[in-house]
Amino acid sequence: MERFFQLKELGTNVKTEILAGITTFLTMVYIIFVNPAILSAAGVPFNQVFVATIASAVIGTLIMALFAKYPIAIAPGMGMNAYFTSVVAVHGISYQVVFGTVFLAGVLFLLLSFTKLRETLIHSIPDSLKYGITSGIGLFIAFIGLKMAGIVVANPGNLVAFGDLHQPVTILSIVGLFVTLILIARKVNGALFIGMLVTAVIGYFTGDLKFDGVVATPPPIVFFDIDILGVFTNGLYTVVFAFLLVTIFDTTGTMIGVAEQAGLMKNGNLPKVKSALMADAVATTVGSTLGTSPSSAYIESSTGVAAGGRSGLTSIVVAILFFLALFFSPIVSAISSLPAITAPTLIIVGCYMMEGLSKINWKTFDEAFPAFAIILTMPLTASIATGISIGFITYPLMKLVSGKGKEVHPILYVFGAIFILQMIFFPSH
Repeated sequence: MERFFQLKELGTNVKTEILAGITTFLTMVYIIFVNPAILSAAGVPFNQVFVATIASAVIGTLIMALFAKYPIAIAPGMGMNAYFTSVVAVHGISYQVVFGTVFLAGVLFLLLSFTKLRETLIHSIPDSLKYGITSGIGLFIAFIGLKMAGIVVANPGNLVAFGDLHQPVTILSIVGLFVTLILIARKVNGALFIGMLVTAVIGYFTGDLKFDGVVATPPPIVFFDIDILGVFTNGLYTVVFAFLLVTIFDTTGTMIGVAEQAGLMKNGNLPKVKSALMADAVATTVGSTLGTSPSSAYIESSTGVAAGGRSGLTSIVVAILFFLALFFSPIVSAISSLPAITAPTLIIVGCYMMEGLSKINWKTFDEAFPAFAIILTMPLTASIATGISIGFITYPLMKLVSGKGKEVHPILYVFGAIFILQMIFFPSH
């Protein structure tokens, strides 16, 4: 094992790698509670999402561990799960159709992993749009967290209003939010997970949380019929593109960030990048057939690197711990069904995703406005695809009228034209 993962060369050992794997797992295990809570709102059965979340995390993380040998964990990505639910609601279609879009995005990602087009796509899209997309998704999922908590409610006068703070779920959500914020401020490892546990304990004693057991036989793995034909009959091309684009950005950005932190970059390049991207693409494709939204590399992997993780052995430990979580479905089911426990996590993760805003050049208007348009429209339209479309239309347009048309990669003009046609002939309704 030491030879396979080259632990000596990397300046690490088995004990350090195991502790690093446990650290990473504790910081990202919240996804097995949050993902079923979000996707079940789209009608996907809880057990289906629970098993699919763990299966895609285990498969993706194992591929990362054995082929890329990086201390980076894979699991269904935040933001994409909330968007999945909104696509079902907005288009009034079955979740099987939306899983069809996830499957197609996964297959395209798989194919792109073998070509230069992936690099062209990543390099052609300006930083302002990338940061705008990530930040817009952050606001989008934070807004969903606020709605789940009852802190923000529907209002006919101005669409939204402040909620009723006398509601038990709202009170518990606010308590859970502040508990988690204190843990994060104190730099406690696994703050999101521990915050959820503390909120669950409080909810148990207030009678808001009820358990039907602790350990149970894992639910069976069930493949269902994803509706790929429905993707074309409903014109969900932008949705496929949104899933694909965000997954590529998320994964590439996260992998480079974590690898940089671990000292694994060589001359500014990431070795074995194809194997690393393959882990994400396979996890997304397989996950869609089991019942979960697209997977992504997790930035929480950086906590394991900070604890000394340098090799794929860290990822092996994460995968094993995810597998063991399969046996605790009663606890996960109970926690997922109480919004007050999962809502604070959505709000805080939304904040984390706003980090890129500082890297946007706000003083250059033709860079700033397209990013602003994305950030504004994603939460207000409850559509990541709409936000991406508006960004890709306004950016080349603004550059053209500013006399900077040559700065724009030709592929952006193509995407801009496609998105204009999409919004005219296949608008969201």
